Parts: sequence; structure tokens; C-alpha cells
Amino acid sequence: MKSKNNIHAKKQKISLIRFGLGYDVHRIVEGRKFILGGVRIPSKTGLLGHSDADVLLHAICDALLGAAALGDIGKHFPDTDKAYRSISSLKLLNHVGILLQKQGYQIGNIDSTVILERPRIAKYVDLMRGRIGRSLHISPHQVSVKATTHEGLGIFGRAEGCAAYAIASIVDSGRM
Repeated sequence: MKSKNNIHAKKQKISLIRFGLGYDVHRIVEGRKFILGGVRIPSKTGLLGHSDADVLLHAICDALLGAAALGDIGKHFPDTDKAYRSISSLKLLNHVGILLQKQGYQIGNIDSTVILERPRIAKYVDLMRGRIGRSLHISPHQVSVKATTHEGLGIFGRAEGCAAYAIASIVDSGRM
């Protein structure tokens, strides 16, 4: 006898929306390029890291990987691997997008916030959104990039570091 609530009954094809949260932080130092959102920002300082240290793209990678329960950026691109030394984080983001696609996911949207005292990035936001969208093969309208200062407080307020938060939604079609 079959019941409507029988878990072994024929599965319906449904879409499941999943969310992931990402965070990254890097120290600001002299002698490095300042790359943020895949865009080189004119500055006398830059972000310190194994790759290009793009905190925004790293946070987005972690948000997307987290939404798909695929680990984090360190699992996929360890800083102990010389292959990722000074690599553009746009390449890492593109790889994450391909990985999600192979797993049957589609990106819904990305919302991000950069915490940075200086340099000011408002005039670069649209360019960042475009580069992120192209790297993930989505519309820039699916990508939000915002920025805030730390009002002179703490390591971010003293311009010693830069951080980024990102949240992403993905759609998992029919794998339930």
C-alpha cells in the first residue's frame, strides 16, 4: 500500500535554494598592488597574500563554495601550493563557478561588503561587478558590491587591513 507521505514514493523534481557566507581579511602593506574585485586600484599600498590577495573575490569564493557545501577556498587553492602564488583571484573565482556548474548549481545572486578605510573604491564598483559577473558567467545585475569604512577604529580604521563579507545564493535543481 502506497501512502502520499511515503518517503520512498516517486520523487518530485524541485529546486532548492542554498545560501553560503564568506569572509576574508588581508593585511595592507607597501610594495604590493591593490587588487580588489579583480580591479587594480591606484594606491601606494596593497594587500598581502599568497595569491593577489583579493579579499573580495576570496570572500565570494567562500560564499559560493559554502552554499554548495564544497569546503572553502583553502581546501581548493591551498597557500602551500606554488601553482597559486601571485595568481589572479579572478581565475580562482572562475574555477569555483565551473565547479558549481559541474555539480548542477546555478548562481542566484551575490551580495558583498568590503571594509576598507582607504583607498576609496566607489568609482570602481561597477567595473568590479562586471569582472565578477564575467568570471562566473552571470549578469553583473546578480552581483552587489558595497563598501564601508571602520570610522577610524581598529585595524581597519587605521588602514592596516581590508576585509570583505559575501553571501551567495545558488539553486540546486532537482537533486532532492
